[in-house]
Amino acid sequence: MSPLLMGSRTAPAPDPGVLLARAGDLAAAVVDGGAQLPPEDAGAAQEVVEKVRDRVRLGDGHVVAVLAGATGSGKSSLFNALVGHDVSPVGVRRPTTSTPAAAVWGDAPAAELLDWLGIERRHGVDPTDRLGGVVGSLDGLLLVDLPDLDSRETAHRLETDRLLERCDVFVWVTDPQKYADAVLHDDYVRRLADHEASMLVVLNQADRLGGTDDVRACRDDLRRLLTDDAVEPTAVLTTSAVTGAGVDELRQRLANTVAGRAVVHHRLATDLGGAARALRRGVGDTEPALEGEASYGGLVTALGRAAGVPVVLDAVEADHRRASLARTGWLFTRWRRHLSADPLTRLRLGVGAIPGVAGLRGEDVRGDVRALLGRSSLPAPSAGARSAVRLATTDLTDRASQGLPLRWAQAVQDTASPDRTRLEERLDRAVTGTSLRVPDPLSWRVLGALQWGLGAAAVLGLLWALAVFVVAWFRLPTLPGVDLGPLPLWLVLLVVGVVGGLGLAALGRVLAGRGAVRRRRLVARRLDEAVGEVAVEQVVDPVRAVLARHARVRTRLDSALPDPR
Repeated sequence: MSPLLMGSRTAPAPDPGVLLARAGDLAAAVVDGGAQLPPEDAGAAQEVVEKVRDRVRLGDGHVVAVLAGATGSGKSSLFNALVGHDVSPVGVRRPTTSTPAAAVWGDAPAAELLDWLGIERRHGVDPTDRLGGVVGSLDGLLLVDLPDLDSRETAHRLETDRLLERCDVFVWVTDPQKYADAVLHDDYVRRLADHEASMLVVLNQADRLGGTDDVRACRDDLRRLLTDDAVEPTAVLTTSAVTGAGVDELRQRLANTVAGRAVVHHRLATDLGGAARALRRGVGDTEPALEGEASYGGLVTALGRAAGVPVVLDAVEADHRRASLARTGWLFTRWRRHLSADPLTRLRLGVGAIPGVAGLRGEDVRGDVRALLGRSSLPAPSAGARSAVRLATTDLTDRASQGLPLRWAQAVQDTASPDRTRLEERLDRAVTGTSLRVPDPLSWRVLGALQWGLGAAAVLGLLWALAVFVVAWFRLPTLPGVDLGPLPLWLVLLVVGVVGGLGLAALGRVLAGRGAVRRRRLVARRLDEAVGEVAVEQVVDPVRAVLARHARVRTRLDSALPDPR
């Protein structure tokens, strides 16, 4: 029920602390929402927050009621009748009221409130004045006579609009000739329909109608128009400032309002709810979840391709085979590895020992080649690779913005589109900063030692054979022979050294192939993790930040709305 219809002094009203908390939530939502909230609604919400804070600070010691009406409605005459003195000028010149006038009942200080309202014309109602027909007291009422709603002076209309935003009670004053005026209904009553609990409609100048039937018909038609305005016409009074008819009833309604003081906070609560609902229309009801790598795995794959990960893995596999040849290949053909360039060094990806990995004794720790030479020599991303990144990013943003309003969806897309040059540099640093080495397999040391032994046997057999040949050529005394069964030992050493070395080299190549595949998989996981970190840093986390901000705005706007109970 409208507080205007209540006579109880204990009418329920929102607590000032709750109002301030809701205003704080609304202000925080505006700040968090930023450009993703409609500018006009956000600006209006900020004004509401400031008004609520100011009005709560000023307290509810006075109820601000305004008489608002079109030119010729007789609101100034009605104002004077309510006050009991000619405070507001009345005349045939239109508009008569050019500046607002206020009348204050009671001894409580009202100067600060009037300053906040910006009203200079002030009249303190004499407490000795006895106004009949009122049960209770009007003490605490601050009644304002506004300039005409339809004034041709722009300044008058602006002043009226400003005070309507700051008042607690709307008293719409109309007359039999203008009660259907479009300015009153379209520009004011309908726009402020949410404030029905703080609204009273007065059909003034009832003395101009022919009789009771005419008054009833006119009032019923006005109620119909109010229903069209979405206002429940429970409080429509008929008055006459000339005869005094209905003035006491209007005065009693105002006394009821002052007694409860509830309308002050009702108005503020309604304003907060209206501002929050206007902003809430631009915020979704939920946010898509981007949890786990599965939600952005396609992006990591596309970025890895753009970063040249397949090229790096091919080089890693070739490097492993080359290193295996250097350690397990036949001792007399290892020199051939120096004829081919190091595949990792060619890409400027040469690295030293892996931090935290044991078993790399004897490694040449060359440090971070990227730190010395700058970027790697990986090929620039191809057009296809860049297109794949765009498609993967679009897929991610489409899923992340599903169900979001347009402004928020655009924010998701904008934040998921980092600078291409910066992204490629970060990917390059991720690749060059990833360890590409693995601990040397035990088989390398075993096969390497055997190769040295077999190589020594082959060399010893070959030298022994040369010595035997020289002795026989120059007919020197025969060297003592050592046989191993039917074969001379030097021949056994030479054959075993050569054949065994070649056999071990073949075995080493088989093991190198398997080891290269294992190393490729291990390095691929490392590179996926590094590229994944770039994907999260450059795309996923910024998108998550927008979604988290959307969630905060939604939660705060919901908190700023009135309790549905």
